[in-house]
Amino acid sequence: MWTKIAKIKAFTVQEMVVVLLITSMVVGMAFSVLGLVQKQMGGIATVYRAKSEADRLRKALWIDFNRYTDIQWDAQKEYLHLGNELETKLYDLSGDRPVSETDTFYIPLKSKKCYFGTRDVISGQVDALELQMGPALGERALFVYKENTADTYLNQ
Repeated sequence: MWTKIAKIKAFTVQEMVVVLLITSMVVGMAFSVLGLVQKQMGGIATVYRAKSEADRLRKALWIDFNRYTDIQWDAQKEYLHLGNELETKLYDLSGDRPVSETDTFYIPLKSKKCYFGTRDVISGQVDALELQMGPALGERALFVYKENTADTYLNQ
């Protein structure tokens, strides 16, 4: 009576170690790729926020330039005074962030230029404004202007 010992089909220890090593390598690569993707998405989100903020400033200035008839630039304080018969508004461009009476725009500004007609204006009445933004926005420039009426030229 010989009893046959049935051999159980299974993996050897060496095979299990190889599988564990390969699995850990794949999981490690997946986590490193995930980290790279998260870093890239963070960079995209930062640029998107900065461009959205620049667009918000451009729209606010565009609306205000076309709403108010008298726009004055004070070079000493770096204030932009906008006014008409009913109301006035002030933009403070002196700091590193533009500030209006109701909003703060988180955009670093490098330089500001004001124009009236085709000439540069140091102080006084303006009809166009050029803001050079910092490196966060790729050194972009924002240019806002308004159409002048005959009234504007008479008051000069």
